[in-house]
Amino acid sequence: MATRQTRSLRREYLPFSPPAVGQEEIDEVVDTLRSPWITTGPKVQRFERAFAEYFGVPDAIAMSSCTAALHTALVAMGIGPGDEVVTSPITFAATVNVIEHVGARPVLADVDPDTLNLDPARVEAAITPRTRALLPVHFAGHPVELDAIRAIAEAHRLLVLEDAAHALPAAYKGERIGSGPHPAAFSFYATKNLTTAEGGMLTGPAGLLQQARVIGLHGMTKDAWKRYARGGSWRYEVVLPGFKYNMTDIAAAMGIHQLAKLEAFHRRREDIAARYSEAFAEEPALEVPARRAHVEHAWHLYVLRLRPEALRIDRDQFIEELALREIGTSVHFIPIHLHPYYRDKYGYVPERFPVAYGNFERMLSLPLHPRLSDDDVADVIDAVLDVAQTNRR
Repeated sequence: MATRQTRSLRREYLPFSPPAVGQEEIDEVVDTLRSPWITTGPKVQRFERAFAEYFGVPDAIAMSSCTAALHTALVAMGIGPGDEVVTSPITFAATVNVIEHVGARPVLADVDPDTLNLDPARVEAAITPRTRALLPVHFAGHPVELDAIRAIAEAHRLLVLEDAAHALPAAYKGERIGSGPHPAAFSFYATKNLTTAEGGMLTGPAGLLQQARVIGLHGMTKDAWKRYARGGSWRYEVVLPGFKYNMTDIAAAMGIHQLAKLEAFHRRREDIAARYSEAFAEEPALEVPARRAHVEHAWHLYVLRLRPEALRIDRDQFIEELALREIGTSVHFIPIHLHPYYRDKYGYVPERFPVAYGNFERMLSLPLHPRLSDDDVADVIDAVLDVAQTNRR
């Protein structure tokens, strides 16, 4: 392949993933700040109703983070000491930390080499008599093979909790992630497809959500937040030792308008991902993300993988070269078994999960967000191809 003519280098740094916040969110937040309610109140309820309506489910619980939603769900599911939960090594630490929080043991299973989602065959092999639940992660926005996960859960009488932090608005075989029979936890962190700065949402069966509402607000009876409203009662009861995981009206004010823009955000993400894949598909040093035909990808991340045999530099040097060209990147994620706490507690070595480890060594995430202009996208493409072609073996 002939070396392509590159555009002039950018003069300003292109951030990896800034939030796409408009005047609507700003006005709603200001309205909240001027109102009697700034913590959990009417705008949280409004956001929850809109989210549930979007998914076609009876209810949803707005929480302070996806971590809070995952932790609350595990408590509501009765997961605790002596139990094992099978999950992925390719995820942020929060996924596994919450398993530790409830006193259970996280058991890692390796991932598919294409989507980097949990490999159902390895999940099956990881099950023991102590296994109580599966915690699949919809990595980068590509849904897990839910049919296989559900079949394993049914065969072994296991619970399922979906980490959907990346999966808004993904779908599996026409079913929106978060609208199925199992609880699912979403993230609204600053870099996510929908942001409330910090925040999350839990969807799932009605009985579990009813219990989760109590767990997530100090263990108080579910309508206790209304005690300062007109007609509310100052009386409340604590029925269990819960957590402080409620979302504020300030955060929900952003979420209301972010949700209304979600489809437009998603279309832009799809367009950018398609342009990247088209540009990189024929470059021998690059492997573009997989996308299976029966899923709708949320495109939270665009994870490019390098082919080390085709390059004279490694992943870290590739990232440094992109930074010199004013392109921000990240890596998602450092596998769980490489972090000191989990490595030392469970005696992991890097090669214990070879697919996860091998792909980590060659992956980087490119900028992917609705604020990218067409020129920004072209700059990313030119920079990546320039680094790849300049450093090809």
